[in-house]
Amino acid sequence: MNIAFIPVRGGSKSIPMKNIQILNGKPLVYWTAYAAQNSNCIDKVIIATDSYEIKSVVNGFCFSKLSVYDREEKNAQDNSSTESVMLEYIEKSSLKDSDKFFLIQATSPMLKSEHIDGMYKKFVEEKPDSMFTGVTEKQFHWTFEGDNNVKPINYDYKNRPRRQDFEGIFAENGACYINTVGNIKRDRCRLSGNIGFYEMPFYTSYEIDEPADWVVVSALMQNYK
Repeated sequence: MNIAFIPVRGGSKSIPMKNIQILNGKPLVYWTAYAAQNSNCIDKVIIATDSYEIKSVVNGFCFSKLSVYDREEKNAQDNSSTESVMLEYIEKSSLKDSDKFFLIQATSPMLKSEHIDGMYKKFVEEKPDSMFTGVTEKQFHWTFEGDNNVKPINYDYKNRPRRQDFEGIFAENGACYINTVGNIKRDRCRLSGNIGFYEMPFYTSYEIDEPADWVVVSALMQNYK
């Protein structure tokens, strides 16, 4: 069985109740739920929330694969990890260790069904232990070294490459992760073992965390339909 798991909570600080704020005509969480619902490879969609208001909105989607899981308050705090609610759900469910667990984050509303299906196809063909989505970045990155020093981490500034000749680096976009239930139980992490990747278009690198992100993502979604 392939489970799409979307954790959302009611206590968002930067954008209050952001998961059900309207983005391009629909609540934010609708977009990833819709993508999972219409994915050919997903059997079941679980939205885990601690909020009655979010639960009411989600149930109104009337998606055939979707059900709501009432996450425990202790795993819905500001400092709660995503893994904590993943493990909570797994421990209370009857999933098999061989079942595939797709962690999908509602803050990545540009995730589409075709991305989920494409990612799963690659997962099946290449047989990694786990997989994540990401994008190729062409920026030159530096890391902090001490209080006032920085050093380059992905290029030689003395031999600056042309953009068209620069391979760049691969960065997580936070949209989707695949692992087996058994691996998650053992390693208590969304990723484990031999890790594969699935590349998505660069515009999907934007996640909604701050109010300014809302404006950018809304415009991108309209542009890329």
